[in-house]
Amino acid sequence: MSFKSTALAATLAALSMTAADAAGPQQAAPPIRNVVLVHGGFVDGSGWQKVHTLLSKRGYNVRIVQNPTVSLTDDVAVTRRAIAQMDGPVVLVGHSYGGAVISEAGTDPKVHSLVYIAAFAPDQGESVKTLIANPVPGAPVPPILPPQDGFLSLDSAKFAAAFAGDLSAAEAKFMADSQVPWGVAALEGTVTVPAWKAKPSWYLVATDDHMIPPPAQQSMAKRIGATVAEAKGSHAIYVSQPEAVARLIEQAASGKK
Repeated sequence: MSFKSTALAATLAALSMTAADAAGPQQAAPPIRNVVLVHGGFVDGSGWQKVHTLLSKRGYNVRIVQNPTVSLTDDVAVTRRAIAQMDGPVVLVGHSYGGAVISEAGTDPKVHSLVYIAAFAPDQGESVKTLIANPVPGAPVPPILPPQDGFLSLDSAKFAAAFAGDLSAAEAKFMADSQVPWGVAALEGTVTVPAWKAKPSWYLVATDDHMIPPPAQQSMAKRIGATVAEAKGSHAIYVSQPEAVARLIEQAASGKK
């Protein structure tokens, strides 16, 4: 190599280092501040109150979807309207059947990441109905009563043990007495394009869940490639363990695996 070419190479290297120094160290992307919470079947959005309080105190903009649980199509539409009201990227969170809702609604361009809380995570063409068709051997059978006029409900006398075993008797009774009928059409609604195939996901397994067996939760979480956390709690873990739920949502907001 000649003197001139050596000098040129040195000059280019020096310019490159100077440009890098001027740019300074790369900054990590700021955490997402918008969170949309989607409830599951048999309940309404009020169960998210404790999680809402925790996240709001920590500076998050939180919206709770009151999805009617009549059909998956309607629930996805309601969820997308809530997402549209946010002013930036969103962490979309679903509990139980709400996992099917966020799997479909999460393709919205504003949705950055998904969080499943003891939730169903259907693949393309799957529904909650298909996911529960072959239960884990020996798993508790949810006390779902025969449908009436196309809607399902849980046996109120068995609601606490099945859905809310770690809540106070008063809290469990209120949830049982304020049940929202769950449409069979919602149960049968199939996911078309699962958002989790293109967006990062987090999953909280409730280890004492008697509605969706923990092994089924773990299997779904593995299939979608989620970052998994576990907490001791019933199916109503979003009510009984709000800190564990909020902590996982914050991890998703910051992108921590």
